[in-house]
Formats: sequence, structure tokens, C-alpha cells
Amino acid sequence: MRGQRVVPVLLATLMAGCASTPEAPWHSLAEAGQWRSVGASALDASWQVRDGELVLTAAGGGDIISVDTYGDFELEWEWRVQLGGNSGLFYRAVDASPIWARAVEYQLLDDRAAEDRIVPSHRAAAVYDLVAPARDVLRPLGEYNHARIVACGPRVTHWLNGVRVATYDLDSDDWKRRVAASKFADQAEFARARRGHLGLQDHGNAVYLRNMRIRALGRSCS
Repeated sequence: MRGQRVVPVLLATLMAGCASTPEAPWHSLAEAGQWRSVGASALDASWQVRDGELVLTAAGGGDIISVDTYGDFELEWEWRVQLGGNSGLFYRAVDASPIWARAVEYQLLDDRAAEDRIVPSHRAAAVYDLVAPARDVLRPLGEYNHARIVACGPRVTHWLNGVRVATYDLDSDDWKRRVAASKFADQAEFARARRGHLGLQDHGNAVYLRNMRIRALGRSCS
């Protein structure tokens, strides 16, 4: 699989009851104007778009969110971090700080050297602090990884390099037990929103994202 472009899997094979429709095309998220800093109207200069790649060039830029909001969606992008790098992508996020206290995170991490790798549910593609990735399919440092999220009502799936690595149901007892045992136990608004912004984390490390695109799911997603 390494070095090869991941071929998208039909959405019908990802999650029962979810479907994209011809009326819901892909939309690129590669323009600086599609992002802004949390609680602000503009994007901090530390976050830049270079040849279609969104890059955190220096720490201190703060977390950012998408201008638009999304409910049920299919999102995919490619990402890489530097040695020991740590970042994350939030979804269905609220425009409030700290963003992590309210939104679920797809972890972006160097699993070989980052300090946070010790906890399984903190590794790359994890549902951060809640669901550990089922398999280690992370590519070598310096190579881009292909990530994918499918959010359909309460059901969400994380994919990494063509492999489904984590899934959960917001309405399930299993999810409630996981939250109660996590760092989010005292966050009353955590994962409550079913529609919200995408968010990207400034964790003090450079992060590179490209080929990011999203589309809404059809009415059969419920």
C-alpha cells in the first residue's frame, strides 16, 4: 500500500444507512479563505496555504476552524507531521475555546517518536482518548498518510491509509462509558453538537495537510 494512491471505497461499504448523492459534490478545503482562527474572523499568519497545502508554519498560531459547518459528511485528506509531531483534526466543532473540550478529534501523530504515543487511544487516527486504532498502518515519517472520516448521524468511522481503524456510536452505552472514563468526563458539552466546524490543532508542531475535500451525505443518512 505504501507509495500508492488510496482508491476510495464505496460509501455503502463503510456504513449501513449512509449514502452520498449526486446532488452532494466534493468541495475542496484548500483555500486560506475557508479557514479562520477560533473566535476570530481571519486566519492567523502562522497557518498558510502553499500550492494547495495547508501548513502550520510556527507554533503560537492557535487552533483554527472551517468557515462552513457540516453535519453528516464524508471527509478525506492527506497529512504528515515532523519527527515527534502532534496535531489533530476536530469535527462538528463549536467556535469556542478550548476546541478539544467540545469536539471529537482524529489524532494526527508521529507514532514512532511523539511523547503521546504511549497511550494507545492517543495514536494516529485514534478517536482521541476514547477509541484506539485497531491496526498500525501509519506510513514512514515524511510520507503522506491518507485519512478519512465518515460521520452519519451518531455513527462515525475513522480510516487511515484505506483501513478502517476506529468506529463509534454517539448514542451507544459503550460510547458513554468511554467518555466517562476519559479526560472529557467533566466536559458537559463534549460531542453534543451534531453539526459544526472542522478544526485543526496547534499543538506546537508543524503539520502539513493537502488534498482535503468534503461532501455532505444524503437523506438516507439518519
